[in-house]
Amino acid sequence: MPRQNKRHIEERFKDKAKLVIKVNYFTSIFSLLFFLTCIYILKITVVIPYVFLIFGILNLLNTFLYKYHKNLTLTYNIVSIMTLAGASIITLYSGGINSPFIFVLALIVVAGYVTTKSYGTIYLNLNLLIIVLIYSQSVADFSFVTNVVPENSRNLFALLSVLFSVYLLGGVFGKNLLHAHHNLYKTKSELEEKIHEKETLIKEVHHRVKNNLQTVSSLLSLQSRNIADREVKNLLKSSQNRVISMAMVHEMLYLREDLSKIEYRSYVQELAEYLIRSIKGTSSNITLDIDIPDLKLNIDTAIPLGLLINEAVTNALKYGIVDENKGEIHIQLSKDENNEFLLQIGDNGIGFPETVTHKTSNSLGLKLIHNLVRQLQGSIKRDFTKKGTHYIVKFKHIKNQMAPVTA
Repeated sequence: MPRQNKRHIEERFKDKAKLVIKVNYFTSIFSLLFFLTCIYILKITVVIPYVFLIFGILNLLNTFLYKYHKNLTLTYNIVSIMTLAGASIITLYSGGINSPFIFVLALIVVAGYVTTKSYGTIYLNLNLLIIVLIYSQSVADFSFVTNVVPENSRNLFALLSVLFSVYLLGGVFGKNLLHAHHNLYKTKSELEEKIHEKETLIKEVHHRVKNNLQTVSSLLSLQSRNIADREVKNLLKSSQNRVISMAMVHEMLYLREDLSKIEYRSYVQELAEYLIRSIKGTSSNITLDIDIPDLKLNIDTAIPLGLLINEAVTNALKYGIVDENKGEIHIQLSKDENNEFLLQIGDNGIGFPETVTHKTSNSLGLKLIHNLVRQLQGSIKRDFTKKGTHYIVKFKHIKNQMAPVTA
């Protein structure tokens, strides 16, 4: 896990733990104060004050124990169960379904959703069930408890119950949730800004790599002008085309919004048209047939595949479709249900014998084609049923870092 993501998770956990501990302390102190209030002011002497006293003491103990075991889920579930039981008993003995203390049950649901969605759902369903049970026992024929709050203390008890519920919901939960939301929004804004900066830097890297490759291409072009040997000149031109095929990938990544993948049809179209102009001139008799759907490839796959297409098309233009003869170059790329790619590339030129292979020939182009297929972790075979030279290449997306091409 990235260090930054881990830090954000730790911060969110700390905020959640801080909220639970704060609520625990507040409810414990409130319970102990309510115990004293029930005994000395409200004159309630049965059940209710002792529920407050027991809850206050046990919850303080629960909160103190968290410092040792550091298990927030355990601490939350203990206080939730105690609050659920205590609030249910107090509600039953202070008017049942008409008791103002029943709103405390809703706070347990809020606390559940603050912790996790699953806990919120569990306590929501539990509370709905408890409220229905409280209502059912309030019916005269099923009632088994009585309101133990003295008649002249019920309004004050109701006031204190509502004040507690409103303050806990707004002053504690609301305030802390707003603070947590602000922190999340701030973190989101910072992450978006950093992502934008990263994308800008990556674009700049692609732009600079493209410029450097174009500089290498220009150097090769300048060098070839000073060489009289036609064979050496052709070798330099082939190297220049290979460099340009790589530069095109970086240029496309620089110009597009998606920095991870390129639209491969437009890339192949531009590459093939460039090779035709470069080798055959602007007024050639070459027909280009490209059948590629809306496929996007990452850079680790796009570059070796682009080099492979470059070699196959270059060989077709140089040795397959000779002189000014008419010719057709076909490039088809498809993807099956197993995420495996199928490249069919070839020409209708003169072809070459079956006995000539990358192992028996000194042709750098043939050797590169097979080495690039190996780099793509794929397979290649020639289709001898068609006129000219045709290759069928199967491969998958390359996810690891691109390895160097070896002759």
